[in-house]
Amino acid sequence: MTDRLAAQLAFLAEADRLKTVLRASTLNDGSRRENSGEHSWHVMLYAAVLGDQAGPGVSIDRVIRMLLIHDLVEIDVGDTPIHAQNGTAHGSADLLAREQAAAARIFGLLPPDQAASFRALWDEFEAAQTPDAVFAKSIDRVQPVMQNLASGGGTWTDYDVTRAQLESRVGTKVARGAPGIWSHLAPLLDRWFAAR
Repeated sequence: MTDRLAAQLAFLAEADRLKTVLRASTLNDGSRRENSGEHSWHVMLYAAVLGDQAGPGVSIDRVIRMLLIHDLVEIDVGDTPIHAQNGTAHGSADLLAREQAAAARIFGLLPPDQAASFRALWDEFEAAQTPDAVFAKSIDRVQPVMQNLASGGGTWTDYDVTRAQLESRVGTKVARGAPGIWSHLAPLLDRWFAAR
């Protein structure tokens, strides 16, 4: 076996560990918590189905590739719920540094050319400056919203999330890359929060 193939297979074996990372979000039926591998698959499907909601110049193939690898760092750092109020805050300097270290380790398992390519794509997603990354970030935020609506509130209930918090933490990011989706969801969310 070549060194290149051995490195690729080692990376793939390591990536399997993403299936063991439990997220705060439950499945739509509320029966159990979703794992990060399931989340990655589901957001890729969201991007494929909702690609017509992307802005001009967005490459859905690149978006799907970003979403495929976006959470691999959770193998080392775990999932940090966006609404959690304790522990390492979502977006904190500490968490970002740990994610950078995880990205270096995990993508570093690949042959150098693939490591550089995957890392660049992950960095692009994290920076959320290109049209592809902005749409990918939007879709990554839409999926948990849909799961919380389907499961009767899910993490919103667990973390006592308000409509205003949801708007600032999630809505602005979704609206930036997929305004039509957020416009559709806003009245559904208003009704859900009003009924609480």
